[in-house]
Amino acid sequence: KLQTMGCRAIAAECGYFAYFQKDVAAAVGVPVFMSSLLQVPLAQQVIGPDQVVGIIAARASRLTRAHLAAVGIRLDSNYVIGGAQDDGRVPEFEHLWYEPNRPDPPAAYYDKTEAEFVGVAVDFYHAHPNMGAMLLECTGMQPFARTLQREIDIPLFTWGTLLDYAY
Repeated sequence: KLQTMGCRAIAAECGYFAYFQKDVAAAVGVPVFMSSLLQVPLAQQVIGPDQVVGIIAARASRLTRAHLAAVGIRLDSNYVIGGAQDDGRVPEFEHLWYEPNRPDPPAAYYDKTEAEFVGVAVDFYHAHPNMGAMLLECTGMQPFARTLQREIDIPLFTWGTLLDYAY
């Protein structure tokens, strides 16, 4: 329907939509950008094989091998995965997305969320001294990308950079 309406590209907003990349791309005649994870192979080439791309997913356990393979990530290649919410260190995300912690209406404090998320991401970076680039899987992480990049000073790939490519 989007293509018939005149859309020249289709982008999805959740990194986990990677699972649908091949099917949607096969079904339409316009470029398809289903997941920020499409950028991992590019990031791997930019940093070379001796460094890793750190992938921060909302929850690492929900990012499956099928998601990775669907966007062209070689499963035996140079990446590591962490989960921003895996250890409860970003409770403000929980207030936005997950019952029973989500109020009605969903709400979170920006400054608190930024501090929580950036802290987790910086710790993830420091846990992998050979990290040469980082990718933020979740669109909810995008608002904190500039602050994070100032802290870690490596290439950072996000939903926003994916949209730049699409544009």
